[in-house]
Amino acid sequence: MKEYFDIIKAPIITEKSNNIASDDRKYVFKVDARANKTQIKQAIENIFKVKVESVNTINVKPKKKRVGRYAGMTNKYKKAIVTLAVNNKIDL
Repeated sequence: MKEYFDIIKAPIITEKSNNIASDDRKYVFKVDARANKTQIKQAIENIFKVKVESVNTINVKPKKKRVGRYAGMTNKYKKAIVTLAVNNKIDL
């Protein structure tokens, strides 16, 4: 991985991720599928200037989609649930 912004694609802001983030210490990000937990931790710490306590990852598999007669698949990606240390916060 070259840049930290290549690892962290976007925050995931859904109802489920808001329920996870309700304690103000956990955040959900869409990350590059090739990134490992150490790279994700370093990227979050350098981009947002916070201390990361732990990183949990989930591989999201592609789903079949159909538009008319054309069938295809969505892109696969990795989802990272980042737990911050006490008294750290990210403004999204």
